[in-house]
Amino acid sequence: MKIHVKVKPNSSEQKIVNFGEFRYLVYVKSPAEDDKANIELINLLSKHLGVPPKSLHIIFGRTSHDKILEIKY
Repeated sequence: MKIHVKVKPNSSEQKIVNFGEFRYLVYVKSPAEDDKANIELINLLSKHLGVPPKSLHIIFGRTSHDKILEIKY
C-alpha cells in the first residue's frame, strides 16, 4: 500500500490531516535536516496507522516535502 504525504517541518505541533484515501498532510516539530523530520514522520504515521515503524519506507521524496511511503507488512 502506498501513502502520499506532504510534510511541514518546524511546526509548533505534531498533527496529521487526512485529505482522502491515503493522502496526508503531516506537521512535525523537527527540522528538515539530518533526516530528523523523516524519522519523526515515520514514528508519527506508524502510531496513527497502527503499524510498526519498520514497516513504513520512504520510496520517493526523501529530501522533498512531498513524499510517497510504502507500508510493507
